[in-house]
Amino acid sequence: MNLSRRNLLAAAAALPAAGALAKARVPKTRSYRDMLVIDGLSGLGDPYGAEADIRISDRAKAEIRRSGVTAVNQTIGEVGNGTKVWEQTLQSIAGIDKVIADNADFLTKITSAAGFTAAKTQAKLGIMYCTQDTSMVGSDLDRLAQLKAMGVRQVQLTYNLRNLSGDGALEPDNAGLSKLGRATIARIEAERLVLDLSHAGARTMAEAAAAATRPLLISHTGCRSLYDNPRNSWDAVMRAVADKGGCVGTYFMPFLSPSSKPTGDELLAHIEHAAKLCGEDHVSIGTDGELFPLEITDKSREMQRKFFEERTAQGIAAPGEGADVFNIVADYNSLDKFERLGSALQKRGWSAAQVEKLLGANLLRVYGEVWS
Repeated sequence: MNLSRRNLLAAAAALPAAGALAKARVPKTRSYRDMLVIDGLSGLGDPYGAEADIRISDRAKAEIRRSGVTAVNQTIGEVGNGTKVWEQTLQSIAGIDKVIADNADFLTKITSAAGFTAAKTQAKLGIMYCTQDTSMVGSDLDRLAQLKAMGVRQVQLTYNLRNLSGDGALEPDNAGLSKLGRATIARIEAERLVLDLSHAGARTMAEAAAAATRPLLISHTGCRSLYDNPRNSWDAVMRAVADKGGCVGTYFMPFLSPSSKPTGDELLAHIEHAAKLCGEDHVSIGTDGELFPLEITDKSREMQRKFFEERTAQGIAAPGEGADVFNIVADYNSLDKFERLGSALQKRGWSAAQVEKLLGANLLRVYGEVWS
């Protein structure tokens, strides 16, 4: 069984001193094992089970629990302007619903902020549904209400290409939001769904952040002032998201480095730049990866080659992607990546409370404010 984001889409500057950041009231600091750890863009899979298995293996359950991750934001549906994206989205939701139902002893579908605490208390993995496009909605904005009724709680406005709402990150015209895009944002907010600007073009991001009236996210991105890649975000829009009460999530992706093989230090530099720019209450993590570490084998190399070729054929491969480029930060390609990330940041001057915010508390606050 594999419900990774990749398979679903294919098939169904140093940190300032602690005093400069520590302005907001925070809950009593806890150890990593007590924290709510939320990956703002990830995917569920089981590397130890067969592709057709719907039950998660005992080994996978044990390792997920050992990772300390409380919940993941799972992409549903397809991206792009295909003719059947709505139908594919409905099929995707039904499929993941079934996996959750058949693993009710371990998985729980999250539709409220309280669901994260319940997942932690029950030692289950929370699964939250998001889209990475609004192409499946188009001009039929009532579909947003339908998606909400089926459990979707976060909606990404555009993917890499242009849709009816606006331009994605790879569109050369950088035309920004459409009139429909503004109406789509208004309806997303009216439905109390979280608006996500990841993958949007620079102008689309800026105009959408200005149009938003509720906290919003760039759930998975990097800092474009550190590396000028279209999948990264400029400082001004990151600040605008923070000013609206939202969060900017750093990913573990090739786009963090000109080499397409970012080091751990480069990942930390992007996180710390975002924290310095946005403030400790407005940063998060959205790895855009998977829970389990990627094993580099002949099979995984072949899968990556095919994945890149498919994305290239669709015109959605961003600069920095490649047939031999894995979507990982090698230094954090481990089951305990979040715990080690927190430890590395504390060695660089972060307090435990600041780490707790980054790893989940900030996202929990945004979800609670928007969904309530």
